[in-house]
Amino acid sequence: MRTTDDPWSATADSVRQSMREQRGSGSEAVVATVVNVEESGYRRPGARMVVVPDGERLGAVTAGCITESVTETARRVSASGTPRLETFDLRGGDGDAWGLGLGCNGVIDVLVEPVDASFDPALSELREKRAATVLTAVETDDPAIGVGDRTVITRGRGERLSKGRPGLPEAVVAEAESRLDGAASGAAATLDVRTSDGDVRVFANDLAPTPELLVFGGHGDVNPVASLGAQAGFRVRVAAARGAHAGESRFPAASEVTAVHPAELAALVDAPDHTYVVLMSHNFVDDRLALESILGTEVPYVGVMGPRRRFDQLREAMDRELDATDRERIAAPCGLDIGGDGPSTVGLSVVSELLAVHNGRSGARLTDRAGPIHGRPELG
Repeated sequence: MRTTDDPWSATADSVRQSMREQRGSGSEAVVATVVNVEESGYRRPGARMVVVPDGERLGAVTAGCITESVTETARRVSASGTPRLETFDLRGGDGDAWGLGLGCNGVIDVLVEPVDASFDPALSELREKRAATVLTAVETDDPAIGVGDRTVITRGRGERLSKGRPGLPEAVVAEAESRLDGAASGAAATLDVRTSDGDVRVFANDLAPTPELLVFGGHGDVNPVASLGAQAGFRVRVAAARGAHAGESRFPAASEVTAVHPAELAALVDAPDHTYVVLMSHNFVDDRLALESILGTEVPYVGVMGPRRRFDQLREAMDRELDATDRERIAAPCGLDIGGDGPSTVGLSVVSELLAVHNGRSGARLTDRAGPIHGRPELG
């Protein structure tokens, strides 16, 4: 199962891939999902951990304070085949992993369920780089609805898909969909819905395709950007200018390495809403051609590596071609101001900015942020 040397470092994409593998192998694997957190819980709703029958784990639902308890529940669920909601109240301090009053000292609701056919519709949509919203009953006193009943809503097409388990009643799906309207991509929260025969708590999880990082360059400094990008959860692709050494062994963190003419870089973008581009060929002409090409797509971010004066020259050469929207998408020089000039530090600076843009955050110090680190989604 292991898709990373450290199960704690598993990305959302690697957890999803593990679930696909478990489905393909017929394994009696179980997945635990955080569905609600009150006060502090380390991981937020939507965090997942896959547990296979031999106890091997991938992913994390806490900093470790309830991992063994969740794993034991997973064994019972694997044996019974029945989804189960577990509530862990750690406010008394017994669950504090470090004994410092930090970390796990809230109330955490975890849904533990078999990795079964009910996940197939969402995993299929994500594989095709399409978003989906998964609605799952986690508590219910309506006799017609069971814990684990699930409906998947496809983004854009609005299809209601269910497989392997009963779907939720259309009235419940419609109300949840209405309340999710306008929520941020990736929102995960519980919704209380009243039916004619009782109440049901629904975990609504908006799943976005894995974000992609397209790096244009073929030199060694691509590696820190690619490696850190992959660790941060991006699917990394490296495109080197034709004629450059672009073997996969040169950039091991990349899921794909290819050679391309700079003017044809846009042809590699097939999911523009979820693609972030960094140009670091260190060749003025190649970067200009690549920039002209990529601005023909709707990618939200184009980072240009190099000193500001170099981009000023590039901008002057392209002045008539750049509109206001283009200028907002371009980050030059790319990266956050964290100091240092070594390759790894530069890579960290660039990937940090990518994460901030992707998550809609400022990249500022958390100590200066008012309120909680993670805001709760505002649902209707």
